[in-house]
Amino acid sequence: TGYYGDGLNAIIVFAACFLPDSSRTDYNYVMENLFLYVISTLELMVAEDYMIVYLNGATPRRRMPGLGWMKKCYEMIDRRLRKNLKSFIIVHPSWFIRTILAVTRPFISSKFSSKIQYVNTLAELREMIPMEYVHIPDSIVK
Repeated sequence: TGYYGDGLNAIIVFAACFLPDSSRTDYNYVMENLFLYVISTLELMVAEDYMIVYLNGATPRRRMPGLGWMKKCYEMIDRRLRKNLKSFIIVHPSWFIRTILAVTRPFISSKFSSKIQYVNTLAELREMIPMEYVHIPDSIVK
């Protein structure tokens, strides 16, 4: 997590490589509680505009969240948090992520769709946001 701009707007960094393996027997329970933790953290941190940086690099397919989980997350995020989200940046997007977003685009609002940006390199990300407060895990840097 970091901040940008004069108003201390939050930059939320989400590294998919640290998500649990979908083969865990308690996978649904863990993902449900992870989501509740993320939402409660967002509600505490986000007073104004914010952005989410989703680091997809170094993530095996079995650790990527499923379509159902992502849809549920989107539906459970309250209107204020959806409205204050300025951009959702996906770094190192895989074909799987691009396909999921292409398939779901008709079912999510055009306002939300317009906030999604794909970034192929960390250098490209550095041009978009201040990186001094953003921690990128070593496995993604490599």
